[in-house]
Amino acid sequence: MPAVRCRAAAPGSDNLFRAAAREVTLRGMLVSSHFDLFPEWIGTAAARLADGTLRTEETVTDGIEGAAEAFLGVLSGANTGKMLVRLGADR
Repeated sequence: MPAVRCRAAAPGSDNLFRAAAREVTLRGMLVSSHFDLFPEWIGTAAARLADGTLRTEETVTDGIEGAAEAFLGVLSGANTGKMLVRLGADR
């Protein structure tokens, strides 16, 4: 059975040329610069996952026979979020 895929729109600006023309400043951040906030975030994230306000995306392949294809998919960027291989009869 093929992998179940869910694609969201790519994050970020869809028109970087317009941003450059308007001299917009784009700034990123490193998560590692904020490790001191990690314990607080774990509590917040766990509560949000439990109540459904924080959701994760994943790509699921059914059956161990698809594990190699799933692994290669991770290496090629074919997955959205986590790549999972579902085992067992419960589907």
